[in-house]
Amino acid sequence: MTEAAAKPRSNLLMRVLTAVVGAPIILGLLYFGPPDAFFGLTVLANAIAAWELFSMSHPDDTPSRAFGVLVSIAIGAIVYFLGADARVLVTTFAVVPFLGLFFTLFRLGSMTTAGLRAMALSFGPLYVGLPLGLMAAMRRDVGGNDGAGFVVLSLFFAWLADTGGYFAGRFLGKHKLYEAVSPKKTVEGAIGGLVAAALGAVLAHFWFLRSLPLVHGIVLAVIAGAAGQAGDLGESLLKRSTGVKDSGAILPGHGGILDRIDALLVTVTVTYLYVAWMR
Repeated sequence: MTEAAAKPRSNLLMRVLTAVVGAPIILGLLYFGPPDAFFGLTVLANAIAAWELFSMSHPDDTPSRAFGVLVSIAIGAIVYFLGADARVLVTTFAVVPFLGLFFTLFRLGSMTTAGLRAMALSFGPLYVGLPLGLMAAMRRDVGGNDGAGFVVLSLFFAWLADTGGYFAGRFLGKHKLYEAVSPKKTVEGAIGGLVAAALGAVLAHFWFLRSLPLVHGIVLAVIAGAAGQAGDLGESLLKRSTGVKDSGAILPGHGGILDRIDALLVTVTVTYLYVAWMR
């Protein structure tokens, strides 16, 4: 076996082993732990992913990275503990963009990158903190085990789509999807990802989320799966524009936490909006 052929196989093995270790922890907290324990897991993911994000936008500015992480955690906590109060949410969304701008004025640095850094601090905490706060709130607020079930459904949309896209792209991929942003992704892989997401919805309906109408689940899978792939491309855009290959190295075979949840940040938001508006 050539070195080039061995590397993808080794990477796939590491990804599988990481999932085997991580999945029981996530599912255990979802179905058997108290809601606040799962919220604690999202806070940990929030902190690491935000640090990775701001390490890309602020590579030489530790105080700005720390500030961005704190704001991201605060947003997740506000959504989880106070999200039922519309006034609190409106105030949060109105204030956060200005915090990023004002903090950049305080730590100006290079004028050529100041605008981009300000926008990163304004958008980044909402990008990471809001979806993770919504995921914890969805686990707690939807009746019975359905809250945990909808969280798992959003995981299916992100991670089954990623797996389906990986294999469809590897064995069938011929047409590039968006070469300027992610050279390895193909149209065939994207279609395979949507099929895998739809199969995840079917599995959820018949196994652990019987309250989800099958037609709703399939439509939701296509929408969330496509949006999740766009989220994956969006994070690739951030990495390529800052010259970073992986957001981090904390997960063997996966890179950083942000690399692993880039699609999930979108799929959990779409799933939460479905639950909020359609149930």
